[in-house]
Amino acid sequence: MRLLKHTLLCASMMFSAAAAAAPVVVPNAPAVAAEAYVLMDYNTGKVLVESNMHLQRAPASLTKIMTSYVLGQELKSGRVSLDDEITVSVNAWAQNRKLKGSSLMWLKEGDTVTLDKLYQGMVVASGNDATVAISEHIAGSVDGFAHLMNTWAAELKMNDSIFENPHGLDANNQQSSAYDMAILTQALIRDLPEYYALHSQKSFTYNNITTDNRNGLLWDRSINVDGVKTGYTNDAGYSLVSSATRDDMRLIAVVMGVKGRNGNEGANNRQAESKKLLNYGFRFFETVTPYKAGDTFVTQPIWYGDKPEVKLGVLADTPITLYRGQAANMQAEFELNDELQAPLSRGAQVGTLYFRLDGQDIASYPLMVLEDVQEGSWFSKLMDYFKLLFKSIFG
Repeated sequence: MRLLKHTLLCASMMFSAAAAAAPVVVPNAPAVAAEAYVLMDYNTGKVLVESNMHLQRAPASLTKIMTSYVLGQELKSGRVSLDDEITVSVNAWAQNRKLKGSSLMWLKEGDTVTLDKLYQGMVVASGNDATVAISEHIAGSVDGFAHLMNTWAAELKMNDSIFENPHGLDANNQQSSAYDMAILTQALIRDLPEYYALHSQKSFTYNNITTDNRNGLLWDRSINVDGVKTGYTNDAGYSLVSSATRDDMRLIAVVMGVKGRNGNEGANNRQAESKKLLNYGFRFFETVTPYKAGDTFVTQPIWYGDKPEVKLGVLADTPITLYRGQAANMQAEFELNDELQAPLSRGAQVGTLYFRLDGQDIASYPLMVLEDVQEGSWFSKLMDYFKLLFKSIFG
C-alpha cells in the first residue's frame, strides 16, 4: 500500500506559511576561549553552538554529574535512602593521601554521616571524600561504582566517555566530552528533577565548616542559572557545566579546558565564557511548541470502522528550537505508514508528523491515533471492501 503524504499550512497555530516573514539575520556565535564547548537546548537536545564538542578530555569534577545521576537513580529505585547512615572508611578520609590537597567535605575516618549530607558535600562542596563514601555505600568500592557509571553512560549514549572513578581526579583513561556532559545534564534534569535541585544550592556547612558552591553564576542576577557543576585539575583546565532558564526555554552550556593563571582567574573565565553562550542562545533562539499533547493534527478516513474518520495527532508536546523569527516560515506535513483500517486503539502510531523549514525537515514526531475505533457492521465492512477494491483497480 502506497504511503500517503499531505502538506498542511497551519495558519491557526503559532506559525503560518501563508504570511511571508521578514528575512532572519543572526550574528555569528561569540568567540569562546575554551578547548571544547557546546550550547544545547534542553527540550529538544538540539546543539545550537559547538566547537570540538566530541573532543575527549579529562572531565575533572564534572565527573560528579554522573555520580549524582547514578546516586539519584539509586535513590529513585529505593535501593538507598537519604537517611542512610554511613561510616566513613579510611579511603574516604579527608587526610587520605589520594585525596589530600583536593576539594573536600572534611570527613574523618570512623565518623557516621547521613547520605543526605554526603550528597550535599559532593555537589555543593565538590568533596572528593564525600564522593568516595557515596560510591562505597552504593557499590562497595570505587571500582564497582565506576562500573555503574559506565553502564549508565552507555544507556545515555555517552559515546565519548570512560569513567575510572566517581570524583574526577585525573586518571589514565578517564575522559569525556562537552557533548556527553550536555546530554548527561539533560538526563539529570529530565529524569531526576528532585535531585537536580540540589545543584542550585549555594553553600553547605559540615562540622562548622561552610563551603560556597564554586559555580559563581548561581549568584548572577542577570541570568537565571540553577546548576550545574564546576571542574578543575591540571590536566583538565577549568571547566563548567551550567544550565539556565528564561520563559519556557532552558539551555545547557558546557565549557571545557578554559585557561587561567590562578584559581580566581580560571573560575572567572569559565563563568564569563559560559555566560556568553547562554546569553547568545536566549537572545537569538526560541523554542516553539506548535502542538500540545492531545492536539488533533488531521482527521483521516478509516476503513472497516464504526465511524468514517479518525482523529490523528500527538500525545506529547512538540517543542522545536530555531532562530527567532523563523517560526512564521515553518510548515507541517504528515506521512501515513499505510491505509487506516479498524480496529485502531488510541495511542497507536500510524505515521510521522514532520516540521519543515526552507524545504528541509527540522523535526519529526510520531503521528498517533487519538480515539478508539471499533470494527463496523458486516454490511459497512463489505461496502468498504468493494470501495478499496475499486480504488486499487482504478486508482
